[in-house]
Amino acid sequence: MSKVIYIVLDGLRYDTAISQLGYVYHLVEKSKAALYKVKSELPSLSRPLYEVLLTGTPAWENGITSNQVVRLSNQKSIFHNARESGLKTAAAAYYWVSELYNRAPFNHVMDREQHNLDSPIQHGKFYFEDTYPDSHLFLDAEYLRRTYDPDLLYIHSMNIDDTGHKFTSDSAEYRGRALLIDNILAQFLPMWMENDYHIIITADHGMNEDGHHGGTGNGERDVPLFVISSAFESGVYTDEYVPQLALAPLVCKLLNIAPTKAMTPSDIKGFRC
Repeated sequence: MSKVIYIVLDGLRYDTAISQLGYVYHLVEKSKAALYKVKSELPSLSRPLYEVLLTGTPAWENGITSNQVVRLSNQKSIFHNARESGLKTAAAAYYWVSELYNRAPFNHVMDREQHNLDSPIQHGKFYFEDTYPDSHLFLDAEYLRRTYDPDLLYIHSMNIDDTGHKFTSDSAEYRGRALLIDNILAQFLPMWMENDYHIIITADHGMNEDGHHGGTGNGERDVPLFVISSAFESGVYTDEYVPQLALAPLVCKLLNIAPTKAMTPSDIKGFRC
């Protein structure tokens, strides 16, 4: 099976992931997952990095240069690519993802739930409050998985980022929120692994000790990449960074579809190409 679950934990810095995601790191220790360190693109802001993660193009090229650029992407995303290849797509995500690939601006009444086979994201449940519980989000995603059986399921959670802005990354609240997401993942990952999904867990950006991101500091740019997949050798591969631009073409390869012309695939250690 070549089905992918692509999880983005918004605002999760690398060192916090390593110290707080106990179950996920357990999978690394028991040779069930591969761990990498990613250096995020700049600016280390959410909307520009959603575009990076989903199109494999940098901000200077795609024009999504700040959170205030509200329009459809002018790039071909992994959703476009998958749908054009005859695959099914779904997303449980923050509404900015809908604005990038389905419709912009977001209509809270019409766009909260979307089902249109002609859209890049064919089946979507989109939330618009940063406090929307991650527990609800993952249930939304699991509903989409069970109901529509997508080949590509994108899951984007916001609670870690929201907590980091309120309390900073150097806080019990921020670390506790990461622990909570690990508990959620511990409930869903075993089921998805049993069904042989390729699972990617990463973040768009991190968070600094002032509760901000957008700059060039390591706390803002260093994020985790966990891969649970039969296409990867398990292990820790953190001696060098994986480019964030490499993730979109990686998803394409796992789906057995060709990356778009704008994407730049990279060699990733442990990946059985």
